[in-house]
Amino acid sequence: MKRPRIVLADDHTLILDSLKNLLEPEFEVVGLFADGHELMEGAPSLNPHVIVLDIGMPTMNGLTAGQRLKQALPLVKLVYLTMNRDPDMAGEAFRLGASAYLLKNSAAGELQKAIRQVVRGGFYVTPLLTDGMVGSFVQNFKRRKSTLSVTPRQKEVLQLLAEGRSMKEAAFVLNVSPRTVAFHKYAMMDRLHIRSSAELVEYAMRSSIVAA
Repeated sequence: MKRPRIVLADDHTLILDSLKNLLEPEFEVVGLFADGHELMEGAPSLNPHVIVLDIGMPTMNGLTAGQRLKQALPLVKLVYLTMNRDPDMAGEAFRLGASAYLLKNSAAGELQKAIRQVVRGGFYVTPLLTDGMVGSFVQNFKRRKSTLSVTPRQKEVLQLLAEGRSMKEAAFVLNVSPRTVAFHKYAMMDRLHIRSSAELVEYAMRSSIVAA
């Protein structure tokens, strides 16, 4: 029986190397990526069964990259491995197609367990988030009212602005006009009740929309 093909994505090289060493005895690691855009561009040609990815990554956050990869590869299983303990973030991940959600301080063997479970068609959430939860934890997370009240395009704009790009530079990357970027920026600020660009960047970091 062929080993499941795994793609890993994290912006920290040491973490990528550690995950590769951890998983390779049991799984076939076919690709390593350090940012969301590279992952989205490169993963489809590798035909992975599972993608293990962080949420906060440069150029494109993991939630947006994962959502687009599920559109390109409907059968792929997304396993989020993150520092973000927010149940609303976990709910957003499952709403966008995740099969598993783990924390980076989870037990070492938990990732292998999660991958085995999703390959069989199941779901997995670290017990660090599900303690005391009644019934299906995935449905519990999905039913939570999301605090991420920005659109996918707004997340892309926020990602670039939080990385220090100007509105003109962000417009070039997204192939839209600076006026469009400005519209999205101020729409986000209004919706989130944020008064300054610094607060907007702080929101992006707190929500793991960009890498810390």
